Amino acid sequence: MDLPSLVHGPRWMGAVLFLGVQLLALWPVAAVEVHTSREVEAVNGTNVRLKCTFSSSSPVGQRLTVTWNFRPQGLNSAESVFYYYEEPYPPTNGRFKERVTWDGNIGRNDVSIIVWNLNPSDNGTFTCQVKNPPDVDGTIGEIQLRVVQQVHFSEIHILLLAIGSACALMIIVVTVVAVCRHYRNRRQEKSTETVETEL
Repeated sequence: MDLPSLVHGPRWMGAVLFLGVQLLALWPVAAVEVHTSREVEAVNGTNVRLKCTFSSSSPVGQRLTVTWNFRPQGLNSAESVFYYYEEPYPPTNGRFKERVTWDGNIGRNDVSIIVWNLNPSDNGTFTCQVKNPPDVDGTIGEIQLRVVQQVHFSEIHILLLAIGSACALMIIVVTVVAVCRHYRNRRQEKSTETVETEL
């Protein structure tokens, strides 16, 4: 039985090769997924930890790089904040010189940083990009930082409520333990008195 003439010869091989190249181009590329807290609010003059974690389909290798950038509020230009390649490289100039430290743990897929002594000019968008070859494509994490003069009343209220509740719970537990011990001691004293009178 003869196959159709279309299958024979270089035309068939060219078609298969072309189809193979097209499928490779459409094959999903492994990507790094970056996770951030999206929005952070911090008080002027304090320090803030900008949390950034990642997941990768490849094991974390020595060629992993982390790039942190900052885009001030209302501007399109970005400036370098921090770089990591085998070790942390804090900025040597610019607004973040001596104000940014590494607080990540590559073994735990954590590439976070701390920005010290916040001021209103730090309002803007921080970006965190991770490349873990061969995973070099993927999302870039963004954190909108808002530097405020003071914490909102609701946040202080929640903090005071939590501290007050914890203190009240401790007082209740200590009181219950003291009352239980007092009644137990009285019972033991009564039972001792009863035994002594019987003798």
